[in-house]
Amino acid sequence: MDISVPLGDAVKLHVRHREGTGGPPFLLLHGLDSNARMWDLVADRLAAEGHPVYAVDQRGHGDSDPADDDYGNETAAADIAAVADALGVTRAVVAGHSWGALVSLRLAARRPGLVAGLALIEGGWAHASVVCDSWEQFAGLLTMSEVDLNGATLDAMRDYQRAVYPDWSAEAVEASLHSLRVHEDGALTPRLSPTQRNAILRSIWDDPPAQWYPAITVPTLLMPAVPKPNRRWEPLFERVRSYVEPAVAALPDATVREYVGGDHDLHAQHPDEVAEDLLRLARNVQRRAALGDRTAN
Repeated sequence: MDISVPLGDAVKLHVRHREGTGGPPFLLLHGLDSNARMWDLVADRLAAEGHPVYAVDQRGHGDSDPADDDYGNETAAADIAAVADALGVTRAVVAGHSWGALVSLRLAARRPGLVAGLALIEGGWAHASVVCDSWEQFAGLLTMSEVDLNGATLDAMRDYQRAVYPDWSAEAVEASLHSLRVHEDGALTPRLSPTQRNAILRSIWDDPPAQWYPAITVPTLLMPAVPKPNRRWEPLFERVRSYVEPAVAALPDATVREYVGGDHDLHAQHPDEVAEDLLRLARNVQRRAALGDRTAN
C-alpha cells in the first residue's frame, strides 16, 4: 500500500506500507541517494511475521517530493517523526541504513517514545572525520563515487548493477534503479540535485553520531559489513571493528551482528538475514515491554 503524508512545508513524503496483525511496527529508513523500495524484500519478510511495516522515501528521494532547501539531518528526523505521528506509529523498531542510521539515531534521541528498538545498518558508529581530514576531502571523496550518467540508458544501468552486484536479486536491482529519474528522451539523472546532495553530505559531516549515544536507552543492533578475514583485508577488517567497538561500549544496550563479506547495501544483498536480525530485535523489544508491564504491576 502506498501512502502520501503531507508535511508542514508543502512537501509530501511517500511511504510504502505493509499491514500487520500485531507486534512492534517497523520504520525503515534508506540511505543517501537511495529509496524505500530497497527495503521491499526485507519488508515482505517482516510483514509475513505479522509486523506493520513503513518504509519512507525521504524528501527528494524515491517518490517523495523535493524541497527547495532544508535537507539536513535535523529536518530528516523531524520528517520521519511527522510521518509516524500522522500514521499513528509509536514504539517502533527503527532500522536505518547508512545516512538513514544517522537520522535514526537523532530520532531515537529526540523522540524516545517513538523508538522502542534501533538497528544501525552500515552507519551510525563512525564520524566521517575518521577517514577524511576535512569537509572538502569528504565531499570530494563522495563526489568521486558517483556514477557518470552521461549517455547512460536504463538498460545499461540495469546491466551495470547486475555486474557490480551479482548476488542481488532482480527485485533489488530494479529497486536501485528507482533512485534515478528517467526523462522523456530516456536520459537519466539522479533524483537529488547536486545542491541537495551536498546539503545532506554537509549535515553528515556536521553530525557526529557519538553525540546522540547518551540519550539512546533502547536495545540497539549494529550491523556492519566487514571484509572476509584474510591477510589482504585484515587491516580493513580491524578498522571496521575499531569504529564499531566504541559505539557498543557507549550505548547502554547494544549488540553487534557482523556481515562478513557483505557489501554496503546489506538489505539488498542479504534480505532474509537482515530481516531475521530485525525480527530478533523486535522479539527482544517485546520481551522488554512485557517485563516492564509485569514490573509495573
